[in-house]
Amino acid sequence: MRPRLAALIIVPSVLLIFVLWHLRASPPASRPPAPVASAPTPPPTATTASATSESASTTVYAHNLMLRKGPHFRIYVRWLRGNMVRTNPAVNPTFDDPESFLLDIKTGVIRANIGDIGNFLNAGGVANSPLTGISLLADGDQIRLKGTLHKIIPLPVELLGTVVATADSRIQLQVTKLSVLKLPLKGLLGGLHITVADLIHPKGIPGIEVSGNDIFFDTVKLLPPPHIRGQLTKVRVVTPDIEEVFGNGEDTLTRVEQWRNFLRLNDGTIDFGKLTMHHVDLIMVDLSNDAWFDLDLNNYQNQLVNGYTRMTPEAGLQIFMPDLDNLPKNQGSQNISLEWLKHRNLPPPPDVTSR
Repeated sequence: MRPRLAALIIVPSVLLIFVLWHLRASPPASRPPAPVASAPTPPPTATTASATSESASTTVYAHNLMLRKGPHFRIYVRWLRGNMVRTNPAVNPTFDDPESFLLDIKTGVIRANIGDIGNFLNAGGVANSPLTGISLLADGDQIRLKGTLHKIIPLPVELLGTVVATADSRIQLQVTKLSVLKLPLKGLLGGLHITVADLIHPKGIPGIEVSGNDIFFDTVKLLPPPHIRGQLTKVRVVTPDIEEVFGNGEDTLTRVEQWRNFLRLNDGTIDFGKLTMHHVDLIMVDLSNDAWFDLDLNNYQNQLVNGYTRMTPEAGLQIFMPDLDNLPKNQGSQNISLEWLKHRNLPPPPDVTSR
């Protein structure tokens, strides 16, 4: 019985050592280049000075905004101050095309559900990755990643790591534990100096880089639009979310805690639906008393239709919107009929007089 037991232990170990030794033969990923200091902004020329305010960026303020970025991903904006920047100088930013703009955050605190990130990656966010069946979980103040690595043979892999913010505003996962086939590599293969970079080579996957025992995530490239950029000063796990702090966003939270949930846009030009607004003066206010203002970029027009709008004396727009889950299931037509226009004695539509 003892020789058989020894064989059961030695054979899988030898097989694992052979596979990982073979993987080690491929060159490890290089250390990420140091962030390059941006060049100083040149003085404005006559051409740039004459640019109209319509092409300028739009200032954005948001408080307790849950922004749905497609069916499988949401971000939770506890506070944001920044700019909506057009990605194409000739195309106005529009809610109907999240690729038409990015959010350049000056100060803010944003959360994303760790499980949502895993679901997005499995749904095609990393289509060329050798790692499939990804599962992301919060484990105290760390993140646990499980998946299947396809190298010669499928290998169950588990990582445990701590997240920190880098100087170039990426998220760095510092791997503290690495297991393959549920066997800890540090104890079994420590003499071979196997690292995460020896096992995972995410070539062709935008937004992910591996170096040594660290994995770097560029959320601007990795996550769905609208993309978010800014100077990341802190990142941490707040179960079940991962929280990013931009600038001095934490200091602002205490001052705006009792504010209503809203999204406010000022200056520049934006499109939404068939409308174009110049010199933007627009505020969307949450009608509910929920913790979050639920704004769905794929269905925001339904929220507009079921809310109500009024103009300010300065020709701005105030839109009071219900959450997506509070929309009526059976919506009747809200078009004004030609028959109503022809008969001045007919009362206005009930949905108009009720507001």
